[in-house]
Amino acid sequence: MSTHTPPPSAVARDPHWAAKMQRLRARRLAERTLSICDDPVRKAAVTGAALRVARARTEAQAASIEQGVAESARSEWVAQRPEVLAAEGELADAQQELDRATERLTFRALPRPAWEQLLREHPPTEAQADAGMEYNVETFPAALIAACHIERDEAGAEVPSMTDADAQDLLDAWGDSDAKALFTTALVVNQTIRADLGKG
Repeated sequence: MSTHTPPPSAVARDPHWAAKMQRLRARRLAERTLSICDDPVRKAAVTGAALRVARARTEAQAASIEQGVAESARSEWVAQRPEVLAAEGELADAQQELDRATERLTFRALPRPAWEQLLREHPPTEAQADAGMEYNVETFPAALIAACHIERDEAGAEVPSMTDADAQDLLDAWGDSDAKALFTTALVVNQTIRADLGKG
């Protein structure tokens, strides 16, 4: 049995395929955020508050069994206990304080042509190429970080963000592990597969 491939013009006119292409073209590029907080007190406060929430829920769960609360109503009963509500409020406050002390850097994947252009602009040295590198390890990290970084104002609108010089300043000023985390976040967002290959 032979199959017939319709001409491109017919495919383009098919409303089902046109709608699917529109959805595929409208996919948002992947984003990933790096959170940075140098306040150990606020971090510890969140951890401690989370433990108190877990303890309050466990104790309330045990109390619900002792008091004969039906299993179907137990979750709601536990959630409404004053000690659970108080612990959750404490956790929310601690998290809010931590959020205020945290800086976030968001990175968006580059469209494939932009990614390939960036690689062409920062080719590896001969020694780096011999070592299997596909980019110049001295210049590419800052360029990639700057190219992928996005900044939004309070209204959510994108505003001018990091430059290559800004990125290099951070890479040079931060400790090795933090600098690697910065570069890795920008790199990973461009290399994460979001499609389910072979699944249907």
